[in-house]
Amino acid sequence: MSTPENDVVDAIVREWSTVRSDIDATPLAVFSRIKRISKQLDLLRRQCFAKAGLEPSEFDVLSALRRSDDPLGLTPKQLLASNLVSSGTMTNRIDRLVRRGLVTREHDPTDGRSILVRITPLGIELVDEAITLLLREEEALLGGVDSDDVEALARGLRILALHMGESEIEI
Repeated sequence: MSTPENDVVDAIVREWSTVRSDIDATPLAVFSRIKRISKQLDLLRRQCFAKAGLEPSEFDVLSALRRSDDPLGLTPKQLLASNLVSSGTMTNRIDRLVRRGLVTREHDPTDGRSILVRITPLGIELVDEAITLLLREEEALLGGVDSDDVEALARGLRILALHMGESEIEI
């Protein structure tokens, strides 16, 4: 396997190491790349979701409902847990999806006090189209990367994500 080319982050790390030889700029090699990749992926995802007629926030809710595969739907509280937004934000998202005919709100047949959010056939159609477009694009991005490297990258990012989730970050 050939050595990867240098990128702009290599230059940033090198420059910081030159002007501040007292610090270890190695973390920039990881986190600056994650930040840059994140921005590119955000744009890619917005484009894929737009082609399917969805906003990213709509995709997030519909995706959680579709993945649950629960014919009764999910409670707003369950949707909150998977979307990491405030309850007010989730209410607004659900309201918008109801207006678009992509979800319904129904009383929980097992608990009349609870509400269930259920994906409609149109919601399923749009979220399925969006995930298909997204995975096709993301697969193309990974196409030039060796499968062992993809597995190692996924493993490393999982370890980092778990570690960061356990750490309290204060700035």
